[in-house]
Amino acid sequence: MANTETSLKEAASIEGAIGAALVDYTSGMALGTIGGGKELDLNVAAAGNTDVVRAKVRAMEMLGLNDEIEDILITLGGQYHLIRLLKTRGNNGLFLYLALDKNRANLAMARHQLKKIEAELDI
Repeated sequence: MANTETSLKEAASIEGAIGAALVDYTSGMALGTIGGGKELDLNVAAAGNTDVVRAKVRAMEMLGLNDEIEDILITLGGQYHLIRLLKTRGNNGLFLYLALDKNRANLAMARHQLKKIEAELDI
């Protein structure tokens, strides 16, 4: 089992990673971050992406969809922003956020690696 710091280091090692965060979407607070900097304020991203997650959860409820969100992808001109909701071992209310440089990243591999990180994460 990996802790938050180890999991974020693994996420930051994904090809093309700009930054990563573990976020509590009930509060919008980042529980941990790695990377980012001038290029990307991860605390602002955590709060903003919390709104994205909440909106999608509400939309699913209004539509009566009885399913779970695996991940949410936001594609920008030069970046991918990947949000992976954590469902393992009672981690409801948390998500992993990963920002990737679109020119250096392999989106399919990044999704696969985030799923593996989720499975090993123990909070």
